[in-house]
Amino acid sequence: MEEDAQDGVAAEKENELKKASSYRYWVRSEVTGAAPALLPRKLTEREMSGNGKPLPLGSLWNQAGTWEEKSLNSWAWKRVKDLLQGVEPVEFEDGNAHVAEVSSCSGDATLVTVRQKKRVGYSFEISMTVKMEVFIAQGVKKDLEGTMKVPEACYGELDDLQLEVSITQSQIADCAQRKRITQALVASFLPAIRCKLEQFESELKER
Repeated sequence: MEEDAQDGVAAEKENELKKASSYRYWVRSEVTGAAPALLPRKLTEREMSGNGKPLPLGSLWNQAGTWEEKSLNSWAWKRVKDLLQGVEPVEFEDGNAHVAEVSSCSGDATLVTVRQKKRVGYSFEISMTVKMEVFIAQGVKKDLEGTMKVPEACYGELDDLQLEVSITQSQIADCAQRKRITQALVASFLPAIRCKLEQFESELKER
């Protein structure tokens, strides 16, 4: 009996030692108080850009920024029309005038990325309809309509901007008055149009 009891105690101790030394038992005993499991987390823009380095210019497929050209025509045409439509009315010796409509804006505006450097440019031809109230005789006022055309507006060359004004002879028979009004419209509208296009260039640089 005594020997059987001693054998049982010895077997129990041996089992305890096996449990303590086994991998399974060790894992279970260490789980309590362990760090929580890691959960997936969305990376921030800064982390994705390379620990605070500037984000590369250009498309994802062109991270080296070797050469990429992007058309900005859709935005640029609409923006130019909106800006020029907002040119203030003018007054001159023979009457007053305002831009009734920017009838067309054609050409190209581009954004080029070369070796991680951004370059923008544009070249436009712009046509506008101008409406006028003109005194054609002493105290007699007449509503007239003409056209104004910018034959070429280019990036960085606005100092050379030109404006062509056309008023038909049928509207003003007096050649001297027609010439005088044409010159007045150029002198009044050209600086305002140049100012609007300078604003457009500033916005284009930020695209």
